[in-house]
Amino acid sequence: MITGFRFMLVVTLALANQFFLSAAQADATGELDRTVLPMKEPARPKVTELDVRNATPPPRFEVRAPEGAPNVLVVLVDDLGFAGTSTFGGPVGTPTFEQIANEGIHYNNFHTTAVCSPTRAAIKSGRNHHVANMGGIIETGTAFPGNTGKIPNDVAPVAEMLRLNGYSTAAFGKWHELAAWEASISGPFARWPTFRGFDKFYGFLGGETNQWAPYIYDGTHPVELPEDPDYHFLTDMTDQTVTWIKYQKALTPDRPLFIYYAPGATHAPHHVPKDWIARWEGQFDQGWDKLRDQILARQIEQGIVPKGTRLAPMPEAIPAWDTLNADEKKLFTRQVEVFAAYIEMTDFEIGRVVEAIDETGQLDNTLIIFVYGDNGTSAEGGRNGMFSEMTYFNGVQEQVPDMLKKLDLWGGPETYPHMASGWAVAFDTPYKWTKQVASDHGGTKVGMAVHWPKGIKSKGELRSQFHHVIDVAPTILEAAGLPEPKEVNGVAQRPMDGVSMLYSFDDADAKDRHVTQYFEMFGNRAIYHDGWFARTIHKAPWERHPRRGLTEDIWELYEVGKDFSLVNDLAAENPKKLAKLQALFMKEAERNQVLPIDDRTVERVNAAIAGRPDLMAGRTSLTLADGMTGMTENVFLNIKNRSKTITAEVEVPEDGGNGAILVQGGRFGGWALYVKDGVPAYDYNFLGLQRFTVEAKKKLEPGKQTIRFEFAYDGGGMAKGGNGTLYVNDEKVGEGRIDRTQPMIFSADETADVGIDLATPVVERIGSERESRFTGNIPRVTIEVK
Repeated sequence: MITGFRFMLVVTLALANQFFLSAAQADATGELDRTVLPMKEPARPKVTELDVRNATPPPRFEVRAPEGAPNVLVVLVDDLGFAGTSTFGGPVGTPTFEQIANEGIHYNNFHTTAVCSPTRAAIKSGRNHHVANMGGIIETGTAFPGNTGKIPNDVAPVAEMLRLNGYSTAAFGKWHELAAWEASISGPFARWPTFRGFDKFYGFLGGETNQWAPYIYDGTHPVELPEDPDYHFLTDMTDQTVTWIKYQKALTPDRPLFIYYAPGATHAPHHVPKDWIARWEGQFDQGWDKLRDQILARQIEQGIVPKGTRLAPMPEAIPAWDTLNADEKKLFTRQVEVFAAYIEMTDFEIGRVVEAIDETGQLDNTLIIFVYGDNGTSAEGGRNGMFSEMTYFNGVQEQVPDMLKKLDLWGGPETYPHMASGWAVAFDTPYKWTKQVASDHGGTKVGMAVHWPKGIKSKGELRSQFHHVIDVAPTILEAAGLPEPKEVNGVAQRPMDGVSMLYSFDDADAKDRHVTQYFEMFGNRAIYHDGWFARTIHKAPWERHPRRGLTEDIWELYEVGKDFSLVNDLAAENPKKLAKLQALFMKEAERNQVLPIDDRTVERVNAAIAGRPDLMAGRTSLTLADGMTGMTENVFLNIKNRSKTITAEVEVPEDGGNGAILVQGGRFGGWALYVKDGVPAYDYNFLGLQRFTVEAKKKLEPGKQTIRFEFAYDGGGMAKGGNGTLYVNDEKVGEGRIDRTQPMIFSADETADVGIDLATPVVERIGSERESRFTGNIPRVTIEVK
């Protein structure tokens, strides 16, 4: 005899089966309109039956992905150019990339936007980066459409389209698409990852992070780092990715996944465990000139570039390797050894993600798109490289003798390093230019491979059709059997600019479908059309100012089908062709909100100069209290290049107290008002290179005290010094000189914190994280600027 419970269970299972059949039939007959998302639920039936025992429920409406829709894994590596993988002739073994390329296909004519945020917005949306208001990185947003840094609602990401079509979605690693003024606890959260199509987000919001001590979020909640001396974010984010994949497939094995895996590697800082670095000692002693020759030879041998391809000349600003002295060679080779280790470690961690999918038994029906670089390799390290990348953003040139003193620490927690630009050009072989230069393939072209055993018959073949990151989203939709939606969340959508790459998966000779593409970044601009490429080099990454005015720029012309490395300028012999392409660029620029072109770079970091919204705009003071932490520079009062006063009302314990009161920044630049062994003090940490301390001579008395620090800025421009004075209850207890200050930025990811110093310490002697927590109370602390 069936019990009541068992009877209800049988009925429930039968109804569920009835629903799934009904849903499948609706899908097959086209009753589900997937062009409007979320899909409209069917009208609720009218029920007149009083007793539920006599009523038949309607089938439950549930959105499911189309039958057989693949899992999707998009991997986006950071700051790694065309020669970054062994498949593309590079010097570093990348077995995971090789596996995907050998078991699938790889493309040697795949392009990015030349910079981080724009590429990320484009790859997720299928729209050109200016259309997504991402003309530059989010930290340089302006007031003009196309450059605001705030993605509009009519540019929905493919993640949201997949989520609303029955996919589980997750993003891990670097985001760098959130409007700068929205990255705080006050939100709004509409453009945070978990509101941009992802059920799960674990990573960091900005352009880079300290891999040893990152400031990361799980969804919208900051993550407290473990007390593990070997902690590294790249390993942590991979652990999180692997766990999520296995958990999802354990609970819902039939629901397809969309995973966006975007490590901060190999963007600076180049942070790598010592055991990875040790493997590369002595591997680059030949220098960057011979390395370029070796890479090109391998590229030709492997068929990545056509026979007869010539090396583009090195930029004039980069010295020939043989002209360097012994100290320079010693420093520069160590820098690239660390970078090579970073590439190798990154490929290894990506391999763990692929292995996790394989362990679920669903690798054959997983579309893997590997984009091994969101732009070319970064030359932002300048001629000599950097112990601290923050020196670049503050206009300070580090010297070789000073960096040599830290050689044994390079890549570890005590450094925030970048490498000399000569290596960047080498990893962009055979091209001349690098990241930021959107008008050169060295800035835009990267290694790309696709793997999908169920959907691709070809194995290990090369594809040379022109493609761009905006083609990734349309490719995913076509592979999943989904239409491009006309409306998402009530907003009519701007059509995607990209084209699907599926046509080329099993046809190496297929005619190109992406025939026109503009490029623009900080004034460097170009246009590709039907095998021709017109461009102008407006500014190199290491140059502080443009070479000439926008209207005076010199344009070049290349026939890329016959000139792979862009070495034969045809502008003089074919001026009519050049003029047509220049006119086409202006047409595309107008259509895609590229105009007006803004060629400013570092100065746009300042919101007031750039004209973008600023939470602190018009304010001269900010009052905080204990527990208010994690405030990035974009949402904190700008104290740079001006006088300031910090007034802290504190409750001091019997021993006088220890810890941070108010800090901003970290080990590689920042300032702190703090107490050490009961003695109040203020430190200014200039780029991790020089420290200034103003300290009292006696301990604080227990109880309520008011600590005030006043900084009188010298004036006369940016980056000047000033005098600091420390008071306790209006009594002067210390004073001193602060000779230098940082004019533009303290950190890309370090924060301002009350009562604790998160991530790395501004003041080493009070530490960071838990050890820096103030042992008293801070009811109120106010910072004022003049």
